Amino acid sequence: MKDIEIAKKILEEENQRIVVVKDGLIVFKSKDRGIKPMYYLAKNMKGDIRDNSLADRVIGKGAAILCEYLEIKHLYTDLISENAINILEKGKIEYEYREKCNYIKNRDKTDYCPIEKRSLDTEDPKVLLGRIEKFLDSLK
Repeated sequence: MKDIEIAKKILEEENQRIVVVKDGLIVFKSKDRGIKPMYYLAKNMKGDIRDNSLADRVIGKGAAILCEYLEIKHLYTDLISENAINILEKGKIEYEYREKCNYIKNRDKTDYCPIEKRSLDTEDPKVLLGRIEKFLDSLK
C-alpha cells in the first residue's frame, strides 16, 4: 500500500485531523484541529518529514505554504482552497482532494479562516510562521 493510501486510511479509521507517513510507517498523527499540528511539524520536524506523504482534513493556502516548506511529497485532503492548489502546483507537490472551494472559511462560516487570511499577501513560510505564532499566542 502506498504511503498516501496509508495516511488516508488512518485519517479516516482513527478520526485523525492530520497523518504523516514515510516508507509505510506513521511518522506523526494528531487529532488537534486547525493549524496547530502543521505549525508543530514546521517548527519541530522540518528535516524529519521531507518527502513524506501527508493526509489532512483541510488545506488552505497557509497549510499549503507549510507543506511546501516541509517538502511534503504527496498530499491528500478532504477540502482544499484554490489558493492552496496554486501553491502545491508551484511547489510540484502531488495532491488529491475530495472537495475544492474558493477559500477556507472560519469555523462559524462568516469570514476567511484566520490562517487563510494571514497568508493572503505572502508565500514566505518564515513570515507565515511568525503570523501563526502570534495568532496561536492570542488564543492562550
